[in-house]
Amino acid sequence: MKTYYTNIESNNRGFRLNLKELWEYRDLVLLLTNKTFTLSYKQTVLGPAWIIISPMLSSLMYIVIFGIIAGISTNGIPQVLFYLCSTTFWTLFAASLTSNAYTFLNNAHIFGKVYFPRIAVPVSNVLVNLIKFAIQMIIVVGLIIYYTCKGEVDPVWYLWPLLPFILIHISVMGMSFGVIVSSLTTKYRDLSILVSFIMQLWMYGTPVVYPLSQLADGSLIKKIIMYNPMTAPMELFRYIMTGKGDVMPGYCAASVALTFVCTLVGIIVFNHVEKTFMDTV
Repeated sequence: MKTYYTNIESNNRGFRLNLKELWEYRDLVLLLTNKTFTLSYKQTVLGPAWIIISPMLSSLMYIVIFGIIAGISTNGIPQVLFYLCSTTFWTLFAASLTSNAYTFLNNAHIFGKVYFPRIAVPVSNVLVNLIKFAIQMIIVVGLIIYYTCKGEVDPVWYLWPLLPFILIHISVMGMSFGVIVSSLTTKYRDLSILVSFIMQLWMYGTPVVYPLSQLADGSLIKKIIMYNPMTAPMELFRYIMTGKGDVMPGYCAASVALTFVCTLVGIIVFNHVEKTFMDTV
């Protein structure tokens, strides 16, 4: 009598990003996006208003601490516009990273019960952050129009079509770093504790609360900050929005190259961990 066996195993080996399968599950991605966005402000008094209130409060704090007390220049850009523009852009990157740094830990109860492309969760997190960014940009664009009419800023309008590519770039960069961290935290839980601390240091190592021109040319600190993959996109974004900022094509290209490499590494690590993470989480 012959005995037959059915061997079921994952076919996610190495680099495999099945975009076709992800597209087939697009309804699930939209459902996860809607769920995450809704739960973010559930049982809050002001609800989605926090999307606008939060960056405005942060900008006000930066104006007081860095603008008034420390007297740091904003390169001729009105302080409220400078800090709000920078904070909004940085928050998109930081949120894309931190929201995906706990993908496996926060969704283990779902991943262990039903199959769907796991990458749908990080993608939905990025979509949520892009929606929040779009809402915040309403205030930023309003300020830009106001200060443009006053002659205090001069946006580079013909470069505005580049904005979607810049936003996708930093969103994917944040998601890639987040996915890598999430994959590692399935075994090394203490990495999750370091995420918020690292993000604070990274923010101050990025020209968010100060313009790059504030640093002395040729100084060691400026050279280090210029190698930060978020520095060039931040300066380019402010230049496009306000007409003032350092445009560094070489560093922008290096940032994109790093994002590409991190995306490849993230996919490989993610595919490897998703097959066995239920044994360690």
